[in-house]
Amino acid sequence: MSHKVLVVDDEPDITEFITYNLTKEGFDVDTAADGAGAIEKAQSFQPDLILLDIMMPQFDGVEVCRQLRAKPEFQKTIIAFLTARDEEYTQVAALDMGGDDFITKPIRPKVLISRIKALLRRREDHEATTGLLRLGEDLVIDHASYQVYLKGRKLDLPRKEFELLYFLASKPGKVFKREEIYRQVWGPDVIVGNRTIDVHIRKIREKIGQDYIKTVKGIGYRFDF
Repeated sequence: MSHKVLVVDDEPDITEFITYNLTKEGFDVDTAADGAGAIEKAQSFQPDLILLDIMMPQFDGVEVCRQLRAKPEFQKTIIAFLTARDEEYTQVAALDMGGDDFITKPIRPKVLISRIKALLRRREDHEATTGLLRLGEDLVIDHASYQVYLKGRKLDLPRKEFELLYFLASKPGKVFKREEIYRQVWGPDVIVGNRTIDVHIRKIREKIGQDYIKTVKGIGYRFDF
């Protein structure tokens, strides 16, 4: 799956220039021209990374960042500020509001691409070590905090439902036999009824939908997205 980048700038020439270079590198790109449009587009597009100009009409990039960071679904989205201004106070305000990087204009395509790829790698490395799973555009499972978000909405899952979901989702496409699920989720010394997994799967499906966990008849379960 290609990474999704939202480019926000009130200068059409800049958004067109960046979009061209990012698309050529295989990124899925969308754009917005002002602060209000940025928030609306971010909610519908759900980007992995936002390139956000600071000086814009309606409200500036720092305020856009503040509003996005207040929403659970954007707390971990990468936000890199674009600006021609290099005053120290501007950078401090932008980064203090939750920005991840600061890229000054004029933009050099090779440098921009390199910075974007480095930011995405950094996030993926962090998620790999913290047990954070992003599954498609809608589902986020955070093992560190035992929290699940579906389309930005926090779901309440009891501990065993969470552990079962995380175990299946940690290896999408892999078919897990029932015996392996019992052993890994409940432990080898815990005796549970034959329908325990089925009941937990049913409850998880009621919360996240029917499409993620597939039943493989006669074998076990598989997570798809």
